[in-house]
Amino acid sequence: MKRLGEGFALQLSTSGGLVQTRNVVCATGAAAVPWMPGWAGALTVPGIVQHSNAYQYPAQIPSGSVLIVGGGNSGVQIAEELCGSHDVTLSSRTPRRYRPRERYVATAGTTVSWLSGRRRPEPVFTHSAGVSGAITRAPAVVNAEGAMVTFADGSQMQPTSVILATGYLPGDAWLPHLAPHEQRSRTKTTIPGLFVAGMPGYSRRGADTIDGAWRDALTVARHVTDRP
Repeated sequence: MKRLGEGFALQLSTSGGLVQTRNVVCATGAAAVPWMPGWAGALTVPGIVQHSNAYQYPAQIPSGSVLIVGGGNSGVQIAEELCGSHDVTLSSRTPRRYRPRERYVATAGTTVSWLSGRRRPEPVFTHSAGVSGAITRAPAVVNAEGAMVTFADGSQMQPTSVILATGYLPGDAWLPHLAPHEQRSRTKTTIPGLFVAGMPGYSRRGADTIDGAWRDALTVARHVTDRP
């Protein structure tokens, strides 16, 4: 996508050809592209290595030990589902807070501690106060070679299968390089007529939830109708 001159026209290059318009809304998702750690390519386990976006049900995973990398919501939910049929180890990089699933809308997304100023990861939403005792906890994975995985504390394991609940990248790679967007007006970019909805980096915490995307959509609609 590019801006044509200094006017109001924007041009999109699509699979169907060029499209010219006054307004473009990028709503391609804050979690559009599965992210794989660099060491994943060196894994050769007896079972499977896959990202959590390919996981569907426990029978899909070969019997034996399963290492789940990532202690966020996807990793914890998959671990809880698999621990009844597999020997599950959950590797996580940072400590997580646990919240009831009923509080998802109110507490989703990352936050900044008022005391330390540090950014805290999104809470894990579960039915209980923490992770099941049937799940073995492990620190972050720092390296992998062949069938051997090495953790941050120096310990190692040889899992049968590995599920990478390592998150996603936003679907904004097709956008032109943007200067920092206007913090005072969420969803706007520095290119007139180009808006982004559903991505916290262009909006606010929780923009990647259904409720947050709905609020972004309303904001974009007002911006479009108010344009000269």
